[in-house]
Amino acid sequence: MKRRTLLSASAALGGGLLLEKRAWSAEANQGKALVAITLDLEMARNFPRWEDTHWDYEKGNLSEAVKGYASEAARRVKAHGGLMHFFLVGRALEQDNVDWLKEIIAAGHSVGNHTYDHVNVKARKPAEIQFRFQRAPWLIEGHEASAVIRENIRLASAAMQSRLGIAPRGFRTPGGFANGLTDSPALQKMLLDLGFSWVSSKYPAHPNSKAGNAPDATVIAGILKTQEMAQPFRYPSGLIEVPMAPISDVGAFRNGRWKLESFLQVTKASLEHCIQNRLCFDFLSHPSVLGVMDPEFRAIEMICETVKAAGDAAELVTLDAFAARVA
Repeated sequence: MKRRTLLSASAALGGGLLLEKRAWSAEANQGKALVAITLDLEMARNFPRWEDTHWDYEKGNLSEAVKGYASEAARRVKAHGGLMHFFLVGRALEQDNVDWLKEIIAAGHSVGNHTYDHVNVKARKPAEIQFRFQRAPWLIEGHEASAVIRENIRLASAAMQSRLGIAPRGFRTPGGFANGLTDSPALQKMLLDLGFSWVSSKYPAHPNSKAGNAPDATVIAGILKTQEMAQPFRYPSGLIEVPMAPISDVGAFRNGRWKLESFLQVTKASLEHCIQNRLCFDFLSHPSVLGVMDPEFRAIEMICETVKAAGDAAELVTLDAFAARVA
């Protein structure tokens, strides 16, 4: 009761930091470790070829290879007894055929909102919102950045309802922020107003190797340490944050230029650390990246097998379970 009283007092004073620490230091260490495999359904610059940058303007123009990788990943995880969480750039629903995505949903996997055009939700100026609007500013001419962002999120939800017959399961910001939405109370309110109870926006800052170098012991230890800062918590607004766990495939393969073996090594070490400490582990990845760097699904298979080997200590779930742990 004393702890609850302290927590309530902290919330009244806007004590977001204590709320965050509370989420993983006490309740999160009880019961099972929660493990989620998440794929952001978007195209990524530098993949499949390093010189590819046009995807910045066509984030939702999913290639057949990307759709095929996502579908096969869903099938493999389901075969292991788990479910995946996908985040969809709404513009992908303009494509002619979305049967592949309907099959993923029918199998029980979750699909969340990733905005319609992969916009920067913290943009303050129209030119900062997305490359597409830099090239075609007339699309948003006369509108405030906040209004464009809100409409882009709403439009993605509307497209999912119209084309897929579902409401989005959560919201993930394009790009992660080291402080999540702590500095953006207006954005928190916007998401709550749009019907979201949780957001996945925080990606803790972490060490990385120099481009082209394998991660050394110091880098690996630093990434393991940041797992404690990648635990779900509640903002004073009531919105729940479900952070992404370092290191992402983009962080490893684009920023660090790692080889697959290094990525597998660090991912497994991070996962085992979270299982041992009964933490949450949100594996952040993209089929447009993994399909090129890990075509044999070694990372996904490794995660599934590690969770299975942990027995009752871990469970493969969607991010809804992460949010429920805080709620």
